[in-house]
Amino acid sequence: MASLHLPCTANPSYSYSNSHTTTTIIFPKPSHFIPHAKRSINRGHQISSCCSTNNQGQNQEKTSQNEVETTTPQGKVDRRNMLVGLGGLYGASNLLVSTTPGASANPIKPPELDKCGVAKILATSKPLKDNCCPPVSESIIDYRIPPVFQMKMSKLTSTALTVMVLNYDQPGQGTLDVQVHYSWLFFPFHRWYLYFYERILGNLIGDPTFALPFWNWDNPKGMTMPPMFVDPKSALYDEKRNPDNMRPDAVVDLAMTGSTNPLQMVTNNLTVIYSEMIRSNSTVYDFMGKPYREGNTDNEAGQGAPERGSHMAMHAWVGDYKGQPNGEDMGNFYSAGRDPLFYCHHANVDRMWTLWQYFLPSNKVPDKRITDPDFLNAAFLFYDENAQLVRVTVKDCLDNLRMGYDFERIDLPWLDYRPPRQTAGARVTRAGRTAATAPTTVFPIALDKIVRVVVPKTKKGKANESLVLENILVESTKLLKFDVFVNDEDDNVFELDKASYAGTFAQVPHRTMNKTATSSISLKLTDLYDDMDVSEDDTVLVTLVPRHQGPGVVIGGIKIIENPEETTKSSSD
Repeated sequence: MASLHLPCTANPSYSYSNSHTTTTIIFPKPSHFIPHAKRSINRGHQISSCCSTNNQGQNQEKTSQNEVETTTPQGKVDRRNMLVGLGGLYGASNLLVSTTPGASANPIKPPELDKCGVAKILATSKPLKDNCCPPVSESIIDYRIPPVFQMKMSKLTSTALTVMVLNYDQPGQGTLDVQVHYSWLFFPFHRWYLYFYERILGNLIGDPTFALPFWNWDNPKGMTMPPMFVDPKSALYDEKRNPDNMRPDAVVDLAMTGSTNPLQMVTNNLTVIYSEMIRSNSTVYDFMGKPYREGNTDNEAGQGAPERGSHMAMHAWVGDYKGQPNGEDMGNFYSAGRDPLFYCHHANVDRMWTLWQYFLPSNKVPDKRITDPDFLNAAFLFYDENAQLVRVTVKDCLDNLRMGYDFERIDLPWLDYRPPRQTAGARVTRAGRTAATAPTTVFPIALDKIVRVVVPKTKKGKANESLVLENILVESTKLLKFDVFVNDEDDNVFELDKASYAGTFAQVPHRTMNKTATSSISLKLTDLYDDMDVSEDDTVLVTLVPRHQGPGVVIGGIKIIENPEETTKSSSD
């Protein structure tokens, strides 16, 4: 499928209030659709933002012998390391069991920088040649978002920084890693990441108006790689990308089905976005990710729908799993930041969070607030554009306008992309299928082929329910993906645009302590039931379709639970 590509230039930003008060979507269709658009910088509001204090960061720290040259108030800084998110960036880990499970917890704290571990190659456990440890500063200050003023958007710059894996333990928690993926920290951490990246780049090129563009892979006209990233002569080019997907006609595959039909791929992509943004979420945690606190166990980890869906798929689509040993660059968390395309990808991830927060119709999504102090007070460390090590918290990044930027308004073709109703004969078709029954002794199930399981419902017929896949054990060194269907009437694994598609699970290779990780996912079934005949059913047929080859995933259990009666209110209130 061909895409309309226009230059990533800056259009005038929209006039916008400082509070998200609109209750309807206002996305006027531009006369020229910009498939690879920009974040606009809005500096028109006075900001007063104070982060919570953290005594752990107040202590003076000794400089590591392996420290690269830096330029801080105490010395020089290698700009390659300026963007490291010092909250354990890409250091995913198999969490250890807490000595007091269920006890009151605390928010995640920033790591101790002088205890940076050695980054290793996932497959071989051999140390990387690169020194990934950031400079150690003697001072950490609580960051205050500076006053903002109206500013023009600028053109895309060809400057790129390098970010690599870090390995840190939680302060005071033994060998328990700091983790910024697979939980409710995913969106806030990466928002801060882009915020400082943008400011550092602007400082490096002497352009305070610099704004990152976003790659809107959620729209058919943006579902190919932007041309400026494909040109070998461009500083934005990265040879460690999947060469098959750097063709101008290569369509993004958010479903990772392996389909070669461009029209079906676009249809699948829109279905994936609709599902993870609207259809499959019952609570705020289904979208944001599960709570992650100091001392959590591994069974409490869990990605939100976009993180394990479109976010992971784009990493996998760009990364080179055939020509590189570990899927470098984008296909592995440790190396993803080496690719300039990473930042445009994550700018769109941030945009999707903003859309979900403020612009989706309230009757289609749950309440989006998390008021839990362990979420709001979770803290990270970054170097700012002045080489100052700063501490930031989640609560100060929940409103993109207060941070001084906004996104260009474009069409959302996935917004009403509800799948067609299931045919009347589907009940007869699935009734003749053989499947195991849950709960029985069939679990755990190794997901190395298509698996079907009959799962009891909480009540007969249509109900407000969610499907829960528990204790999903994965090999963290592998690219893994499977899709979930409920009452599927056919075996066409290349098509997701049907009523039976319930959701997905995916991961790209990342580091964990034991090369395994455990999580669970919850998929809302309420809308799915509306699109098929379940009036007489007290069970459903769940089909799991692996998209990866060979072993790597074990499903610990499957069950259906009743959703809370008031799904429009956050359980954290």
